[in-house]
Amino acid sequence: MLTVWGRKTSSNVQALMWCIGEMNLPYKRHDIGHRYGGTDTDAFFALNPNRTIPVLQDGDNPPLWETGAILRYLANRYARGDFWPEDLLAKTEVDRWMEWSKLNIAGAFTAPIFWRVVRTPAEKRDPTAIREAVTELEQRFDIAEERLATRAFLVGEAFTLADIQFGHVLYRYYDIEIVRKPLPNLRAYYERLEARPAFREHVMVSYEPLRA
Repeated sequence: MLTVWGRKTSSNVQALMWCIGEMNLPYKRHDIGHRYGGTDTDAFFALNPNRTIPVLQDGDNPPLWETGAILRYLANRYARGDFWPEDLLAKTEVDRWMEWSKLNIAGAFTAPIFWRVVRTPAEKRDPTAIREAVTELEQRFDIAEERLATRAFLVGEAFTLADIQFGHVLYRYYDIEIVRKPLPNLRAYYERLEARPAFREHVMVSYEPLRA
């Protein structure tokens, strides 16, 4: 049994839970962080000295933290087929786009855009900074837009762990009130993600509790 510590409105927790859902793994999740509190307790410090979410424990194994490391652990232990290939070169290709997504997409969206649009009071928002951040993000999306012209998913025709790391920000990107440039291949890709039950359950989650 997997145990997860982390609130469902956290984007990192959503990536983890989407991965768990895709692999149909049994789990229990504890709401912790933000309005739930709990990260400042001694018990949570014993799980993660950084006091960040998510944290995962698999049975009696030691707790794991850092989302990317947790995702790779789950894939190495439980995944089959194209999702996390056995072949080293094929696995590295998935891992490369997974790392690219974490650094270039999630990092460029969450704090620079989502926090400024949703988690900042309207009177304190900086429209210029938001526009500039969206432009920077969409320049990076252009790389994915070109790739998705010739493949169904980020790496190829099969859904992989890279799509978890890349795709989990797209619900919020398409839902928040910003001006977006047309990216038809990215939009079609997002619609393919929307059709996945685990994405709908764990990623398409209301972020109203996070509003300033």
